Amino acid sequence: MTPRLVGLSQQAANAVTAAATALDAGRVDEASRQLAALPAAHREHPEVLRMQAGIHGMRGQHQDAIRCMRRALAHRPDDPVYHNTLGTLLGQAGDYDSAVTTLRRTCELQPDMANAWYNLGVMSTRCVRNEEALDALQRAVALEPDHMDARALLADMLRMRGDADGAAREYRRVIAERPWAGMAWWGLADLKTMPLDDRDITAMKAALQQPAATADDQIAIGFALAKAFDDSQHPAEALDALARANALARQRQRWNRTGYSAAIKALNEAFTPVPANASNTLGREVVFIVGLPRSGSTLVEQILASHSSVAGAGELPDLPQVLAEESRRRGLPFPRWVDAMTPVDWERLGHRYLERTAHWRRERSLFTDKLPGNWIYIGAIRAMLPGARIIGCRRDPLETCLSCYRQRMDNNEYTRDFEDLASFWHDCDRSLRHWSQQHPDRVLHHDYEALLANAPARIPQLLAFCGLPFEEACLRFHENPREVRSPSATQVRQPLRTNTARADRYGALLDPLRQALGLSPWSG
Repeated sequence: MTPRLVGLSQQAANAVTAAATALDAGRVDEASRQLAALPAAHREHPEVLRMQAGIHGMRGQHQDAIRCMRRALAHRPDDPVYHNTLGTLLGQAGDYDSAVTTLRRTCELQPDMANAWYNLGVMSTRCVRNEEALDALQRAVALEPDHMDARALLADMLRMRGDADGAAREYRRVIAERPWAGMAWWGLADLKTMPLDDRDITAMKAALQQPAATADDQIAIGFALAKAFDDSQHPAEALDALARANALARQRQRWNRTGYSAAIKALNEAFTPVPANASNTLGREVVFIVGLPRSGSTLVEQILASHSSVAGAGELPDLPQVLAEESRRRGLPFPRWVDAMTPVDWERLGHRYLERTAHWRRERSLFTDKLPGNWIYIGAIRAMLPGARIIGCRRDPLETCLSCYRQRMDNNEYTRDFEDLASFWHDCDRSLRHWSQQHPDRVLHHDYEALLANAPARIPQLLAFCGLPFEEACLRFHENPREVRSPSATQVRQPLRTNTARADRYGALLDPLRQALGLSPWSG
């Protein structure tokens, strides 16, 4: 019996081992059944608590997972594996600062743990600490050359820097060594520089049957397979592959669209009217770019970041982190503490955000924060940073939802089902319309299709909204060599295409999504 299982009966130890195996494979229900059979006397054993934390995390019950893991860690405060698990769970909950701190501690406790360095690389990437992420991932690969997820993420970083060919070569090397490496298949598909061919489709179908392929591998391969079918003009097969991949992901946790819509409504009401700030100009250095994923936000940022006065920071976690800090300080979840805030409090939070993002203003006077989900916090942005500009990106609803459904995205569970997608799109659209009507001088409702139709006219309007003079480089945004970390990284390095619509090729196959969105059936 391994040291971590000491104190358990042999039968209980076997159940915990089986639960761990099931969790590694993504079979969360099986893991839960194994632990449910344990006698009550073993429920507070640290290893049982660690497995239970993993189950909570995979089901999206993040705070339960963290509380459970902290109880386990209290029994074994110097166990690097326990710190590694807690760091991963903190990251799943969106607390990237704490995740990075915890994972650094893991690496101090056990410097030769490749997976800890990999997890640190993942969380550093999410914090947009790209150099730190690169160092951590390289350490992971040095310790464990066949750590395929680390190698795939290193290839992602090559893509982010514009080296699509180098990224493709690395993805192919990973696949050659481990044909079921889902993240490599998805990375290759998501490059969008060359279509996957029939040989790739055959290889992916075989990989899905590999016993070693985890649920995460199968999900990622499913999305890549759908992309290959789409490229080869087989829309029915593409939708079937997507349905299977999304259904597998949905087994872990389901989206509560009714509860989410109610929460968004309450959140908007909590900030209407927007609370006063002691300063009217605080935040004039930042442009927030928000909206659904796949709605053209990366393109807007690339255009603005091609201006000599603007730094494109990407998807920063800082705004949610500042609000989370205040929630911890007050012992209440956001937005229950909003009514207790004074103008000075809002100014304090605004300064805290600017302090965390000071790095992006070292060379240029303005910076962009392109975390799409910040649309839910527009009221808070207006209260904290009344001088900030907010660009709400809107794209055709059918195209947006189809694109989200086709994209492998972590922690975006509303993308798994057409009804959930439609509900989420309407929540976002209502919010953007509400805030742009309330504050037209600070919140711009940006139309993606209108930009494609007449970029020479629309780009100067975007710049004017941000208080920027026109610069010719913004029309040549595709020549900008900056790092771009988003699914649209490859597209924004190409000249603007006037038609990116994809839904028509699916015809009536998308009528269930059209119906969910309240649109007319396909007419041919």
